[in-house]
Amino acid sequence: MTALILNLSPTIELTDEQFFQLCQNNRDLRLERTAEGELIIMPPTGWESGNRNSKLTARLEFWADADGTGLAFDSSTGFKLPNGANRSPDASWVSRKRLEALNPDPARFLPMAPDFAVELRSASDSLKTVQQKMQEYIDNGVRLGWLIDPQNQQVEIYRPGQEVEVLRSPTSLSGEDVLPEFVLDLTQILS
Repeated sequence: MTALILNLSPTIELTDEQFFQLCQNNRDLRLERTAEGELIIMPPTGWESGNRNSKLTARLEFWADADGTGLAFDSSTGFKLPNGANRSPDASWVSRKRLEALNPDPARFLPMAPDFAVELRSASDSLKTVQQKMQEYIDNGVRLGWLIDPQNQQVEIYRPGQEVEVLRSPTSLSGEDVLPEFVLDLTQILS
């Protein structure tokens, strides 16, 4: 099952508050909103993708707790990007300095792009759509992004101002200077 995209504009223009309330009133749905105002309703993933994402999130969280310089987030966290889109990466991380400087309401979506974002492509995801989402993250301030694609046994690495780097069947990924000393073992995630 693929995501359902509803083009509401120009009939309905949801404010940020209305979109937030729509998400709160429909907690069983995973909703995102594009910068153009389209509403994206994403289906739940299969158990294999769910297990892979659980491993990914747990490993990022374990590193973030030990490192202490930021907070890790799972796929249920909403980010209000500078371009107006509301997105929920499969896993993400934000530095404590940025969070403290902004002091956002913890009950609301984070009004920023994360420093780091990961999308784990599920069997129902269009590769092109997920690639566009990754580029949107970079265009809105994400400093490092990973598109993990088990179907093609590859990872695409996104960095600002650089061409996308494609790695075929890597066994691990480095968090580079964004997530110092974080190394993600891909043996149970990419396989």
